[in-house]
Amino acid sequence: MSKKRKTPLRKCVVTQEMFPKDTLIRIVRTKEGDVFVDPTGKKNGRGAYISKSKEALKKAQETEVLASHLHANIDPTIYEQIRDIIEREAL
Repeated sequence: MSKKRKTPLRKCVVTQEMFPKDTLIRIVRTKEGDVFVDPTGKKNGRGAYISKSKEALKKAQETEVLASHLHANIDPTIYEQIRDIIEREAL
């Protein structure tokens, strides 16, 4: 009998709701200060999770919650990458 592994839960920094880790988008800031989207969810650095919804993305941009959580400036291209991921998942 094989054991089923528990799916880890993570909190969306925008909505403050808990979701399975694989249903969220992870954004990472490295020690060097680089900020990027982490599709694997395993890169080293400080991570922030955002749910895959346009509403959460819009609120994240308005409130700059990612910048405050990661202690770094968020380039507008990061939001574009997140938007692309959300739109791809919606298809």
